Amino acid sequence: MLLIITNKEDVHPSPVIELFNQKQVSVFRLNTEALLTDYEFSWWCENGNTDFYIKNTQNGLSVLGSDITAIWERRPEEPKDLPITSTPEIDKHNREEALGFLRFLRFYLKDIFSIGSIANDRIAASKMLQTRIASDVGFLVPDTCFSNRKSEILNFAKKYEYIILKSIDSDNVWNERDEMEYVFYAQKVKTDLLCEMPEEAFLQTVSYVQNYVEKEYELRITVVCEQVFACKIDSQLLAEDKGKVDWRQGYNYGMKHTIYELPAEVSGKCVEFLQRMGLNFGCFDFIVTPSGGYVFLECNPNGQWLWVELETGLPISKAIAEELEKRV
Repeated sequence: MLLIITNKEDVHPSPVIELFNQKQVSVFRLNTEALLTDYEFSWWCENGNTDFYIKNTQNGLSVLGSDITAIWERRPEEPKDLPITSTPEIDKHNREEALGFLRFLRFYLKDIFSIGSIANDRIAASKMLQTRIASDVGFLVPDTCFSNRKSEILNFAKKYEYIILKSIDSDNVWNERDEMEYVFYAQKVKTDLLCEMPEEAFLQTVSYVQNYVEKEYELRITVVCEQVFACKIDSQLLAEDKGKVDWRQGYNYGMKHTIYELPAEVSGKCVEFLQRMGLNFGCFDFIVTPSGGYVFLECNPNGQWLWVELETGLPISKAIAEELEKRV
């Protein structure tokens, strides 16, 4: 039995579930935001034996914990829907208790084969750890600095004409007043301009900077266990500046995506990187320089990939289904 842990809005599981349905393989989908409204469940320990069940009250499907042989941890959300509301304080407590149960249940399942991992995804998201592991496996990596002091950032940046300023963990803010999401894209900054910025701009947060690396094009590399899929992103061919620094800004400007033949050495290092992180899945971002160098930027341990499949036809969902099917 395959357990998929995600949310109602996540479209990525759909093509994989369709492939499993065609083969009549059992799948149970847990949409975690509706844990208290759409599911009934129980976990127990009796005579030293542990198990649990979850039933979807909307479609009648159920799963027994001892029957789960593979897990796809996609994009779980905190439980938010309540069957009965009370005071804000009690509602908050009830949601937190449901979140605690969900989190501990996922830790309980940590030894089952999974694509996406509650035990390792968060650790593997560390930009500092990624930089170290990427260097260890032999990738080229940009020089990097984290600091809350202007003097440290300037001392780092003075070696370069331009630096790139990035988000460490949260790259968007939701403004409830105007119900708008504001995304913090990577910014290319001339080093001379940093000197003009006030000290307070550095003290109030942590700055994450790297030397700016010139690009010929960029790569999005999706790895499923040992299957590697590379997509070339021609961000530097855009007529507009949008997307040349951060390709995510180039979606609406005709940015071209094509299948890319990745050198075996780079593929092997990507697989090794995931193995060292204890992961079975990851989405890598690389720069290919004008001289042909492959520069590691980051690896999202549970990144989005369906857009790559739709743009290029790369069979990523098939690969995910194949790896999970081996265990169900």
